[in-house]
Amino acid sequence: MITAVFDTKPYDREALQSVPGSAGLEWRFLEFRLTKDTAPTARGAQAVCVFVNDQVDRPCLEALAAQGVKLVALRCTGFNNVDLAAAKELGLTVTRVPVYSPYAVAEHVLALLLTLNRKVHRAYNRVRELNFSINGLVGFDMRGKTAGIVGTGKIGRIVAEILRGFGMKVLAFDPVPNRDWAAEHGVEYVDSRTLAGASDVISLHVPLTPETKHLIRRETIELMKPGTILINVSRGALIDTTALIEALKLGKLGGVALDVYEEEEGIFFEDLSGQVLQDDELARLLTFPNVLITSHQAFLTREALGDIARTTVANLAALAAGQPFVEGSVLT
Repeated sequence: MITAVFDTKPYDREALQSVPGSAGLEWRFLEFRLTKDTAPTARGAQAVCVFVNDQVDRPCLEALAAQGVKLVALRCTGFNNVDLAAAKELGLTVTRVPVYSPYAVAEHVLALLLTLNRKVHRAYNRVRELNFSINGLVGFDMRGKTAGIVGTGKIGRIVAEILRGFGMKVLAFDPVPNRDWAAEHGVEYVDSRTLAGASDVISLHVPLTPETKHLIRRETIELMKPGTILINVSRGALIDTTALIEALKLGKLGGVALDVYEEEEGIFFEDLSGQVLQDDELARLLTFPNVLITSHQAFLTREALGDIARTTVANLAALAAGQPFVEGSVLT
C-alpha cells in the first residue's frame, strides 16, 4: 500500500520508518504541503499522511477522493485544517493521533516561561558578543506568583502540576472542570474573568474551534493585570494577533511566548533565513524584546515523535489489512 506523506521533514521519515512493521508500507515522502494544487501528486496512493499546516479543505479532499485515496492520516492531534464534513460526504476516513507524550508540550511551556522571565535568550546573545552586562535582565521569582491555566486536558493538567512544584498558586478555567484532580493538586477552578485578572502567567491549552478562535482579544487583554506573561503552545488563532501587538506597544503585557502563530502556514517549519519576511504582523512581533517565538516545536521530542509514528503506522497498516483503526483516532 502506497502512502503519500506531505510536508515531510527528516525527523518524520526517521520516526515513521523506524516503527516495527513500517517496512511493509510503501512510502512516498514529499517535502511540500498538501493543498488542492498539490493533491495530484498523491495519484496511486491509497492514503495520505498530513500535518498541521496542510490545507485539507473540500477541493483538496475532492481531488484525493477522485484519485482513489481512502485514508487521510493526520500525524498530529489537532484537525482544524481538515473539512471533516466534506471528508465524510466523500467517503474518506480521517484519523489523527489522539494522544502523544503530553510532557513534551507541557515541558516546552516551562522552557518558554523560564527563558522569557529570566531573559535567557537575550543574555545568550549578549555573551556571544562578549557583552557580559546584566542590565535589563531582571526577572521575578516564580514562587508565590499566580499562574492561570486555560484548559485542563492532559497537557494543561501537567503544566499546572509542574507550576505547583515551583511554588506557584494555580488557577484554572475549563468548561468541564476536573475537580477531583484539582483538589488533589491544590488547583482552584475559577471563571475566565477572574483568571485573567488574577494571574501573573497565563498559559493556553484548548483546541481551536469556532468558539475559541480569538479567545485572547482586546477585551480579554484589558482584564489582565499589567505585566502578565502570556504563553500559547496550542493553536495560533486562539490569539488575535492585531490586539496582541497593540497591547505590547502599550506596555500592557510583561511578555509573550508563542510556539504557534495565527498565520504560521508557509512560515513555520521552513528556512526563510535568506528571504524577506512577508508577514508584517509576525515581523512586528519579532521586534519586541519581551516576545519569544519558537517555530511550533513543542511536540518535538523523541518520545512524542515515537508516539505519533506508532499510531500513524498502525492506522495505515489497519487500512492495508482491512482491520479496525486505533481506538479513539477516527474522526470520520
